Amino acid sequence: MIKVSEIAPDVYRISVFVNEFNLQFNHFLIKDDEPMLYHAGMRQMFPAVLEAVSKLIDPSKIMWIGFSHFEVDECGALNEWLQVAPNAKAVCSEAGAIVNMGDFAIRPAYAMSGNAVLNTGKHNYRFIRTPHLPHGWDAGVLFEETNGTLLCSDLFHQNGNVTDITDKDILASHKNSMLEYEQGPLMEYTPYTCHTSKILYSLADLKPKTLATMHGSSFFGDCSQALLDLDIVMKELWDVKANQK
Repeated sequence: MIKVSEIAPDVYRISVFVNEFNLQFNHFLIKDDEPMLYHAGMRQMFPAVLEAVSKLIDPSKIMWIGFSHFEVDECGALNEWLQVAPNAKAVCSEAGAIVNMGDFAIRPAYAMSGNAVLNTGKHNYRFIRTPHLPHGWDAGVLFEETNGTLLCSDLFHQNGNVTDITDKDILASHKNSMLEYEQGPLMEYTPYTCHTSKILYSLADLKPKTLATMHGSSFFGDCSQALLDLDIVMKELWDVKANQK
């Protein structure tokens, strides 16, 4: 099942629900002078996502393909997109470009340092380094500074075929999803390090208006408070020192 909706100005959520995983895989197309696809998605989903993108823009016009970290649902189909869009470049962290993209991508990636800004025309996307949040040495997020959209990858992961976007609480669903994963091979979804709280607080300080989530509903309520509350939930789930007290 695939659904498309505009969750913020010029930001289109392309969601593929996989019943076997009870999970949505969300890709975000940004319409602009230099269009960007955030999350290349899995190779097996490429035909469906390509068809959805084709109904919004000419896929060959995509200029940027962004993702948080090296994982198949984030960038598995990157090279397929690079072939469809001959002028496109992958957008990732400097660590990601050095460690992964130099060998994986068929063209050199655009490596972003912390707080660097990518202009796509009307929109400016600031790159925020978030090592090991949600996971991966190379992890980072993009924050659209005009309308306040935070492309936040796996943060706020929610299982189920949920609504496209909501202003209702998503933390309870996120916590329940993580507790569910703790019972199986997908345990320990996110490390809680000495830097986690600082990173989440810095994201809250951006005062985003929309959280564009990779799995589950996007959110347009009090996003700053949601990020602060996420720190509490993550600490309860995964801070080993806190849980041993």
